[in-house]
Amino acid sequence: QVAKGVLLGMLLLMEHQSRLSTSSRSLDIHKDKKGIIFIIIYVNDLVIGDKNLADINKVKMVLPEKFKMKDMNELHYFLGIEVILIPNDDDIMLSQHHYILNILFKFGMNDHNTISSPLDCNLKMRTYSGTLCELTKYREIIRSLIYLTITRPDLSYSNGLLSQFMQPPWDTHLIVLSDSYDTLVGPWIEESSGDGATIRLVRYTDVDWAGHVSDRCSTSRFAFSLERRAISWSSKKQPTFALSNTEAEYRGAAIATYETIGLKRLLKDFNESVNKPIHIYYDIKVAYNNLETQSSMPEKALEVHYHYVRERIIVGDIELQHVNIDQHTSNIFTKALGADKLHQFLLALSLWTINTPRLRRRLEGEESD
Repeated sequence: QVAKGVLLGMLLLMEHQSRLSTSSRSLDIHKDKKGIIFIIIYVNDLVIGDKNLADINKVKMVLPEKFKMKDMNELHYFLGIEVILIPNDDDIMLSQHHYILNILFKFGMNDHNTISSPLDCNLKMRTYSGTLCELTKYREIIRSLIYLTITRPDLSYSNGLLSQFMQPPWDTHLIVLSDSYDTLVGPWIEESSGDGATIRLVRYTDVDWAGHVSDRCSTSRFAFSLERRAISWSSKKQPTFALSNTEAEYRGAAIATYETIGLKRLLKDFNESVNKPIHIYYDIKVAYNNLETQSSMPEKALEVHYHYVRERIIVGDIELQHVNIDQHTSNIFTKALGADKLHQFLLALSLWTINTPRLRRRLEGEESD
């Protein structure tokens, strides 16, 4: 209610017409001849963005006249996420470095040896193994790691797997979970930079068919990259059981396609046009061929997903691209990987840690992208 009240007040107070974004109810957009002002809201926290500092100051002067507000000046933290502006550059880096340090000390894992991958590639998880461990501690660690996946997609697969054993967890599960923490201070990954003149949005999607140990449901996973930089990713259990890999892929493709359309609307709100069609990379040839050529029809239960994706292909919103499974970036969401492969895919998404030498130089203003 507080958020709705603040948004309503902004709509009434702004001199020119404002509107809510069609892609996000937490985004208020104010446009005029001078440019665009964006106001992001979460409960009673506001983030104001504009290329013109004078316009931002104008908004900051108007709002306190009707609402009791505190100006926190330049954005540095938002919802526990550190926002770092890189000198001599237009880049903004989001980090949870301090959050990592806090949870390491909280659970007494700050003195552990570091490892390079959250899970052993040959690990086989079992529902019952060893002796029962402390339930409360296990759940607290899982919750801490889940929030960390906002900036650490390399933990998505291990978190999803270990979350399946919360009722009840065993000591072997806790040992594996501790290994995930040991990667938080592990090897550093050097960053790469985008080099395109146009805004290019790319999607990687994959499905872990029947991967849940308890009920054999599948998990849909995808990642979006804008100008070679990861901006959105997801790893979510499918609500119904899939009898085949192709069936699970159709559902996963529909979920990610829906997200694609939403991101296009969001970029349109920012007056940014993206490549059309958007390339979607995935590795299942059967589903790929069926969606492209309509060579065979799926069962009725899949028709909605199937036709929705095909419609987006026909109108030119998306284009399917097959990629070899060994080069599929979304592998970080679907399977345990060795250190080299994991770092290769994270590098492809321009994700790195705060302690890389090159990033340190950029933060100090000694090097530009």
